[in-house]
Amino acid sequence: MKKGHNRVTFKPYTMDQPALLPPTLDELVPKEHLVRVVNQTIDVLNIDALVRNYKGGGTSSFHPKMMLKVMVYAYSQRVYTSRKIAKALRENIQFMWIAGGNKPDFRTINRFRGSVMKKAVGEVFTSVLEYLIEKKYVKLENYFVDGTKIESSANKYQWVWAKSTTNYKKQLQEKIKILLNEIDLENEKEEEEYGDDDLEELGGKNDDVDGKQLREMVDKLNKRLKEMPDDKKLAKAVKTLETDYLPREEKYEEQEKILAGRKSYAKTDPEATFMRMKEDHMLNGQLKPGYNIQTGTENQFVVGFSVHQRPGDTACLIPHMEEIEREFGVRPKRVIADAGYGSEENYAHLEKENCENYVKFNLFHKEQKRSWQKQRFRVENWKYEQESDEYVCPANERLTFRREFNKKSELGYSSRIREYECQNCSGCPMKSECTRAAGNRKVNVSLTLNRFRDQARTNLLSDLGRKLSIQRNVDVESVFGQIKHNWGFRRFLLKGKDKVRTEWGLLCIAHNIAKLAVQ
Repeated sequence: MKKGHNRVTFKPYTMDQPALLPPTLDELVPKEHLVRVVNQTIDVLNIDALVRNYKGGGTSSFHPKMMLKVMVYAYSQRVYTSRKIAKALRENIQFMWIAGGNKPDFRTINRFRGSVMKKAVGEVFTSVLEYLIEKKYVKLENYFVDGTKIESSANKYQWVWAKSTTNYKKQLQEKIKILLNEIDLENEKEEEEYGDDDLEELGGKNDDVDGKQLREMVDKLNKRLKEMPDDKKLAKAVKTLETDYLPREEKYEEQEKILAGRKSYAKTDPEATFMRMKEDHMLNGQLKPGYNIQTGTENQFVVGFSVHQRPGDTACLIPHMEEIEREFGVRPKRVIADAGYGSEENYAHLEKENCENYVKFNLFHKEQKRSWQKQRFRVENWKYEQESDEYVCPANERLTFRREFNKKSELGYSSRIREYECQNCSGCPMKSECTRAAGNRKVNVSLTLNRFRDQARTNLLSDLGRKLSIQRNVDVESVFGQIKHNWGFRRFLLKGKDKVRTEWGLLCIAHNIAKLAVQ
């Protein structure tokens, strides 16, 4: 070593050095670690809902409280698959500590999550919520609600579209009718037997037949074939009906049953609907199978959630509110939501449930701009004279009431629409700017919706409303940001609506306990 250089020294490194007193796992877990918060919180929860799902008898089972702690901690650590959780229980100090040295294999973990937790996730979440209320972290006063779409584990290249099913079924019905006509023309004996009825008792050649009727028809024609074994035309027709048309008809009917009013579903997860994911908005409108997750928060804690198959948020609010009250006992004082929820139907429901309405509507932000007042040909900016029930247009012409009609929503809510028409638009110099219609200008108005919008506008523009609107942007989005961005959860592992609800419930429980750790 050259003169002037310091000697390099290292700390002792001996792998087989015995310890007088080996450290316990508890000594290796920091006192303020999240795993301790998970342990302490779940220790005070009521887990009777989990215990009820164990039948008893046979070999002993892993304790449900231990399994719940492991699952919740795993989800807070971005460990989602059963095999990775089992691996962590063998190798990770925090997992070993919270499991008390137990090492359930991946099958046991998967069975607990997919079966035991599926039946009890709502009650476990309610226990967490009751704990948050008891500790005064939430009061169930301000309910910030929003939706996010999360991809299903289904194959995104295998789907069924409702429109295609309808078209294929229509084409098949035409082929069935043609074939039945050919059978009738080729079989004079059958024509004599049925006369003008023409197999009418089986659906008739001029009416669509369902799978049950078609099967009965095949059975009847098979009997006829036994009486006429040399009739090759009849034999070929029966074979076509039995081996081709009947299976296709039953397949289309099964698809319609699964669709249940939806526009699409995934073949490998029939309960998932194809929808546009927010993070994929740049991918040329690509659709993926997924679920619309409605989540309500207060002080950035999750206080309610539900899983939906509809892509749009508007039709999800009422089912969501009904579910959180039924499942979790949540009935908030105020509901705060963005313009995606601002429908007459939703406003009417909130009024019925005595919830204060802080829900924006589609024109709310536009109304706050100066440019809005310059749009003089919008009916929202016209003067309405209540006594005469008339609107006055910019040309000082009057639009009088003509008729009323009902308009039904996706969930069956009926809005009463009033139609107004200008008395005389001919010769008006403003007509080209006002309307493209050949006749007079007509407008459709819901007075009930206008009343609800006035109510929402007043609430949102109040001091409390402005404060809640700002808080909404932070409150619910921070939950989605934690789960989807920080924890990287963008695709469900399990298939089916109930199991997806279990996964999201575990994520919400994990989020709430992780939030407790930083309070």
